Amino acid sequence: MKFSKLFIPTTKETPSDATLPSHQFLIRAGFINQQGSGLYNYMPMGKIVLDKIRKIVKEELDAADCSEVQLGFVTPIELWDKSGRAEKMGKELLRIKDRKDNDFVLSPTNEEAIVELVKNRITSFKDLPVNLYQINTKFRDEARPRFGLMRGREFLMKDGYSFHESVEDMQREFAHMEETYKKIFTRLGLDFRVVEADSGAIGGTGSKEFHVLADSGEDTIIVCDSCEYGANIETIFEDEDVVNSLNDLTYEELQEKAVGKKCSCGGELSYTKGIEAGHIFQLGSTYSEALDAKFLDSNGKSQPFQMGTYGIGVSRIMAAVIEQSHDERGCIWTKETAPFMIDIIVSSAKKEDELNAGMKIYEELKDNGIEVMIDDRKKERFGFKMGDFELIGFPYAIVIGKKLQDGLVELIDRKTGEKTDVALDDILDFVKKL
Repeated sequence: MKFSKLFIPTTKETPSDATLPSHQFLIRAGFINQQGSGLYNYMPMGKIVLDKIRKIVKEELDAADCSEVQLGFVTPIELWDKSGRAEKMGKELLRIKDRKDNDFVLSPTNEEAIVELVKNRITSFKDLPVNLYQINTKFRDEARPRFGLMRGREFLMKDGYSFHESVEDMQREFAHMEETYKKIFTRLGLDFRVVEADSGAIGGTGSKEFHVLADSGEDTIIVCDSCEYGANIETIFEDEDVVNSLNDLTYEELQEKAVGKKCSCGGELSYTKGIEAGHIFQLGSTYSEALDAKFLDSNGKSQPFQMGTYGIGVSRIMAAVIEQSHDERGCIWTKETAPFMIDIIVSSAKKEDELNAGMKIYEELKDNGIEVMIDDRKKERFGFKMGDFELIGFPYAIVIGKKLQDGLVELIDRKTGEKTDVALDDILDFVKKL
């Protein structure tokens, strides 16, 4: 893609309400723009990143034998009345009426809808288990939408639901989804932890959260340095005031208040901050009983489905990547989430030899399947182009400039700042090794 042809409205201005780095940089770098309170549009590069995250999620779920569906965004409120969640969710559930005065909601999650989908269509234990998922828009009418994509009202979410004949089989799938989610977050290049969690409004008998580790995380989690144990402090302290006070302390203050400094494995426990980006639940028969969804077991007896539910905040991950990986100059995308791997910066596109050399490298990299952009803008100076490279956060830049007369170009690593002179004829092989 040519920079001159792609819509990338970068800006030096930081929105007054943007306090988190991801909120600031995603807007300044032209990935998203705000069109209302908690409502965001994805511009071309934002859509590229979102699709990359979505692709990784889909590939791992399909490999785990899950089947993709797409449910309606608008759901009859009667389903939510049956489950009791219409009242439980309160004002976060946005209610609407159609022209015939029928009541609907904009779905924040779809347990009720998926049960209705399966109800009377899976009638025998022989057709179980089944795991259905979607990656779709959701809406939650947050009282205080803030932090950009971290806590918006409209968001892109993967929600999945499994149906089983027994608790044991549901727990097996729950463990299977935990391992699948670990593969997803690992592929995305994220530093994360899996922690015991509170089930909240979703319900059920047990749940685990997937937290992207970041100083700006809203949740405080306790982790072991020797094993995989981790827990959200909400599951440890029953007093809400204690939880809130811990969520507001610096790391040093958290360590001073640490309880249970030894894990059951003997390892040291410590506090850290996390961004909840995934959550899996053992639902049991909560929703199947409420909606009268049953099947015939091996003895011919009618039984409610045992269920699990599994969510990933796809659009939230986009922000979480930047919260975990940025500097004062802008974004630093992981290789798996970057809109383009290489940014070719033509120092002076008005100089024919520099532009021709840049285009030659651009075409070679494209032909070899490497995601590349060329900054061919003629009206912008080199310093401005470098500023956009750092703000947007491409993993690497290839600079075509004064060293071209010596047959050299400069490769810059965005994360480390390391600069390497590479012979023009060797740049393709050099990039392939990266």
